[in-house]
Amino acid sequence: MARLHAADRPPLTVQVVGNEIKRLRKLQGRTLEDLASASGVSAGLLSQVERGQGNPSFNTLVQVAHALGIPVARLVAGEQMTSPVLRREDRRRLNLPQDELVVAELLTSRPDSALEVIRIVTEPGYTTQDTPFVHEGEEFGIVLEGTHAVNVGGVHYVLRAGDSISYDSTIPHWYENPGESTSVSLWVVTPPSF
Repeated sequence: MARLHAADRPPLTVQVVGNEIKRLRKLQGRTLEDLASASGVSAGLLSQVERGQGNPSFNTLVQVAHALGIPVARLVAGEQMTSPVLRREDRRRLNLPQDELVVAELLTSRPDSALEVIRIVTEPGYTTQDTPFVHEGEEFGIVLEGTHAVNVGGVHYVLRAGDSISYDSTIPHWYENPGESTSVSLWVVTPPSF
């Protein structure tokens, strides 16, 4: 599979995401500085995103969403799905255009569900090592194609097609594709965090 380019993805404006972050922050009675401190994202970058001027990475959105106590899907979900069926063409992509090494698609139709299922396609070299995740709940992942590594609490697990892993999400964890080919995996997270 070739690298994914911005033109291959549906548009998701930073303004839409920024408006939702600002709305939720104000609803919670928080200042930019409060949210910056809780998320580990600078107040300057948060301000830019809220004004539709920044270009945040997906990992930045995860950090902000976790600090707001919501799944990332809530920032990008748009209209609510009413059918329990989610057609392939209606999957929500959770990544932003600058993320050229990963596509994350939400496979569950309801953002208010108790769990979420995500299909993740990563290119060789993809890593979240610089921004480990920590959030409430549990995760389960299974690799469908290629190689996908998961580091949980400092222990590195390399998974190949057919391998699965489950762990407590409160333990710092990060992901990478250390292989030479595209990796495809499915992840189940409860409660939803992406």
